[in-house]
Amino acid sequence: MARDKIRIGCGAGFADDRIPPGVEIVERGELDYLAMECLAERTIARETLDRAKDPAKGYTPVLLERMEAIMPPALRRGVKIVTNMGAANPMGAARAVRKHAAEWDCPDYTCAVVRGDEVTDVMRAHPELPLMEDGARLESLLPKMASANAYLGADVVAKGFATGAELVVTGRVADPALFLGPMLHAFGWSYDDYPKLANGTLAGHLLECSGQLTGGCFADPGRKEVEDLAGLGYPLADVWADGRVEVSKTPGSGGRLDVATCTEQLLYEMHDPSAYITPDCVLDASGVTFRTLGHDRVGLDGARGKPRTATYKVVVGYFDGYMGSGEMGFAGINALARAKLGIEVVKERLRRRGLSYEEMRVDLIGMNSLHANDASLCPEPYEVRLRIAARTPDKKAAEAVGAEVRSLHMQGPTGAGGGINFGARQILAVKSVLIPREWVKPEIVMEQAA
Repeated sequence: MARDKIRIGCGAGFADDRIPPGVEIVERGELDYLAMECLAERTIARETLDRAKDPAKGYTPVLLERMEAIMPPALRRGVKIVTNMGAANPMGAARAVRKHAAEWDCPDYTCAVVRGDEVTDVMRAHPELPLMEDGARLESLLPKMASANAYLGADVVAKGFATGAELVVTGRVADPALFLGPMLHAFGWSYDDYPKLANGTLAGHLLECSGQLTGGCFADPGRKEVEDLAGLGYPLADVWADGRVEVSKTPGSGGRLDVATCTEQLLYEMHDPSAYITPDCVLDASGVTFRTLGHDRVGLDGARGKPRTATYKVVVGYFDGYMGSGEMGFAGINALARAKLGIEVVKERLRRRGLSYEEMRVDLIGMNSLHANDASLCPEPYEVRLRIAARTPDKKAAEAVGAEVRSLHMQGPTGAGGGINFGARQILAVKSVLIPREWVKPEIVMEQAA
């Protein structure tokens, strides 16, 4: 039976998001659905590597900790959950949860798993595809490819809930789709009903980053005040069958949700507000307005939708060499000059060792690391932190960067040494391609108790 209204809350906005606010929104939010968005673009490549080492792994590392805290109160209150914490192994994630569910007093829940976003074989079969970033052929990345996953849409989430499942676990799904999916399931919206798709997608975009809508990344003392930032609550949306949406936050929680916070989050990661492309529709948010409906409650108007594209976006994760880095502090009178001398010494020592780098970045943290301004134009600091980082295909050359910065402690300018940090790591980079939808074959699989 179709419903007239549902309430959807956000329980996480990134893999390492705080867990207590997710529990609070379940316990106090009177929700019907909870969505937890935990995949950044590079995250799934990292989890693919974990799965290569252990076939049972490949899901978000904090999966069990988060689900142990959130799943019991959610199921007691009849709150259905959808999450992309399945990452590179949705079925493995579902099995891991099932293994521990009885310990959490949740032995009889039902779980649907969305599979099919992983498309590495499709990528290998089509080396001619152009990369969206530079037009080069995909072929150049194939020898270094670590993962390839298509951004699926809300339809697969809705199909997951259509099985009657209380938990839907996915891999790569577009962030707003995690929230739009429950709407499609509850209201039976058509993919031809663009006003409703637009409103639902807009709601998902606002909610997907958890505390960013409720004062996180917003507070600026003396300019933009946020009450009880330490107790920041997570957002929720009331959605009606006719497409109307109102957003608010966990009752009694800290933070703020108003026209200002909604406006900032609206523009977050939206390259073109008039054509925000998702797997479910092309959202035109250029005419969106917000209305204050009460304390911490805002209504949304003006979203417009266009038909979804004939393609899926695929993010290809690949190995892009190594990054070596080193950091060291300088303090006291003439700290800046001594740090600059340290830069010259490290570069010259690397040159004399015959080492070269594709890219090198030097930062004087606190002076030019964010805006890349001329450090000589800044006030002379009493302390400064030097950071040198470089990218190279050679692991030993990457390790040398940090080692030479480390050596400044005893073989460099006076007063070097505060907070030494150095090392090298393998780089996982991402690029994108578009592929026809028919090349992707999503499926819903039930994960049953043993």
